[in-house]
Amino acid sequence: MEKIWFIVSMIPHGRVSSYGKIADLAGLPGRARYVSKALKSAPDIMALPWYRVINSQGRISFDEHSQPYREQMEHLRNEGVVVNRGKIRLQEYEWQPDIATLVLQLPF
Repeated sequence: MEKIWFIVSMIPHGRVSSYGKIADLAGLPGRARYVSKALKSAPDIMALPWYRVINSQGRISFDEHSQPYREQMEHLRNEGVVVNRGKIRLQEYEWQPDIATLVLQLPF
């Protein structure tokens, strides 16, 4: 879980990443649901930017009538991410870490 938390903490302001991509970067391909579990179990004191994590279709995964959905949308919009009916344009907002970031910053 610590690898997932570290990667999520690296997602820059105004960018998003998918559960699957985070799993891949953590060396856990195919474990997108594990990323969700890791985010839910992260201690509040970590203040992880959980709201920058969306599904692979570029959508907020929470039910659109739920409080977490509204909260995630508000956080993203406050960072300048355009959210239209729960959808984010990945071509515009997806975090694409370069090789230097991956090699020099990931401690694993």
